[in-house]
Amino acid sequence: MEQFRIEVAYNGQGKFYNIKPLDNSRYQIYIEEEVIGTIQLDEKDHARCEALGCELDMPLLNSIRDQIQFYENWKHSH
Repeated sequence: MEQFRIEVAYNGQGKFYNIKPLDNSRYQIYIEEEVIGTIQLDEKDHARCEALGCELDMPLLNSIRDQIQFYENWKHSH
């Protein structure tokens, strides 16, 4: 699966994250080449996600989740 890049607004600034899809709706989150965590999306409840090894706060994690879901929905519609 191909890695993609998202931008997330946080504290009034845009920040870029590289996202690498894994299996079972899991995604690794990178800044440059450093892995900062893994997120697993719940396919049945899109408002729910699980962070694995993340040091990100929940508002930022939720924004990252929303951007991943937006990207995946956009990719499947094209």
